[in-house]
Amino acid sequence: MNMKKTVLITGSTDGIGKQTAYDMALADYQIIIHGRSNEKVNQTINEIKETKNDASVEGFVSDFESLKNVSQFAEKLKEKYDKLDILINNAGVALKEKELTEDGYEKTFQINYLSHFLLTNLILDLLKKSEKGKIVNVTSMVHSTAIDFDNLQGEQAFEGSEAYSLSKLCEILFTYKLASSLKEDQTTVNCLHPGVINTKLLKNHWGGIGGSVKEGAENLLYVATYEGIDQVTGKYFVNKMPQSSATVTYETNKQDKLWEISKKMVEAYLK
Repeated sequence: MNMKKTVLITGSTDGIGKQTAYDMALADYQIIIHGRSNEKVNQTINEIKETKNDASVEGFVSDFESLKNVSQFAEKLKEKYDKLDILINNAGVALKEKELTEDGYEKTFQINYLSHFLLTNLILDLLKKSEKGKIVNVTSMVHSTAIDFDNLQGEQAFEGSEAYSLSKLCEILFTYKLASSLKEDQTTVNCLHPGVINTKLLKNHWGGIGGSVKEGAENLLYVATYEGIDQVTGKYFVNKMPQSSATVTYETNKQDKLWEISKKMVEAYLK
């Protein structure tokens, strides 16, 4: 019988996600790698196995620019696994220009937030089957301090870094709303700012100003695996400490409104 804890890390063929997958595989977790390309998923698996040849690691390819693709990914996970212990919603992009996905939504918003909203809801039952299911959303200290529901898709105005900050605000609002709705369950939901880390995303936008990927992964690992905070839910962590996020994130009417809008956006895939 497999006693290893199973963890899914979205966007784990690069940056912090990849480092976290590597560290958790070495710590004997069963790892599910996710990426957009078959090549990068296989390369990541091979790199982990080169260090630990008996590592329990599998990979799935899914493009978060497509809600249909996310839905198919969830179906494959449900066919393959009877439970999931940890879900780390980490995949993210920062785009300079406004682009729309095949679903008609702004790309940053969909990849960073909406696809995670859909995936999490579709596989929630797998997490509830774990004794202590954990959902960890990777957000950022640059999250927006206000939300304009009429400009979620850059309808009025679009600026790349603002779209990124908005997507990270949405992740926090989602974290708090989901945490309160799962109060009766054993499943916890937290989010974190991993640090200003030298990922491809950061370099493209802000230059190489950050710390190491290892540092970012350590912050992530703490929230995902540290047993001392097993009961903690609905928190935003910075440097392994719960911190306050922007005031707007605690406004339950904003949490509820975003949830309703998001549900409507993905309703074709929510059975």
